[in-house]
Amino acid sequence: MALVNKIIPFSCIDGPGNRTAIFFQGCNFKCTYCHNPETINKCINCGECVFTCPVKAIEIKDNKVLWNEEKCVQCDNCIRECKNLSTPKTKDYSVDELVDEIKKLKPFIQGITVSGGECTLNSDFLVELFKAVKKELNLTCFVDTNGSIDLSKYEELVHLADKFMLDVKSIDEDEHINVTGLSNDIVLKNLKYLLDRNKLHEVRTVIAPNLNNEKTVKEVSKIIKDKCRYKLNPYRKYGVRQEGLEFHGEVGPNDEEMKTYLEYMYF
Repeated sequence: MALVNKIIPFSCIDGPGNRTAIFFQGCNFKCTYCHNPETINKCINCGECVFTCPVKAIEIKDNKVLWNEEKCVQCDNCIRECKNLSTPKTKDYSVDELVDEIKKLKPFIQGITVSGGECTLNSDFLVELFKAVKKELNLTCFVDTNGSIDLSKYEELVHLADKFMLDVKSIDEDEHINVTGLSNDIVLKNLKYLLDRNKLHEVRTVIAPNLNNEKTVKEVSKIIKDKCRYKLNPYRKYGVRQEGLEFHGEVGPNDEEMKTYLEYMYF
């Protein structure tokens, strides 16, 4: 079983073509600019969210918070109230249950993309999911990851995945620790490992205020050269928690500022 935050049936920004994006709950990074921080931790069943729901779609029973999807009106009061960077609106899936959901969408999609949170924390589950999706549905399987686990130790997952999309938050280790809470040593190792195996569809970097974005873009560009796409995403304040807003501010780079980073890219 694996805990899923949400399933987006049709997405055109999570890999090539029309794809079903599956967001797993739980992340080992705590990025300052994270726009979906409710995916970081799993629910601790404190029950504070229960009293914020206007339609009584959340209850606590036997010391466990239960969410009624049919009653929910998606007001997100529960998420805003949660102090644990979590949400009660998650669901446990078996591989078979998730494949059944994907089957409903198969005529309209080119593949699936697993994301998060950090999906690779469920590596064993992903291996079984990808095997089933490829055997039963003949769809491509992409992985959107922060690169925090050493993928060279998960060769079966790398083999089964068609491509990876890798976030490189910062090339500088100290800055990476400030932004995410962890070192970037494994991230950069994975960057080179996936490039060598032609498994990278895209590298992503968020361009955010108060970071050395120029250095990161220049150095990452040197590493990837023309071996895969390099996508720069402008920082946006929406969904960012208060400490992130205090660090990065409420105004992200405009279009003209983003264009200057093209000068630092090598392809």
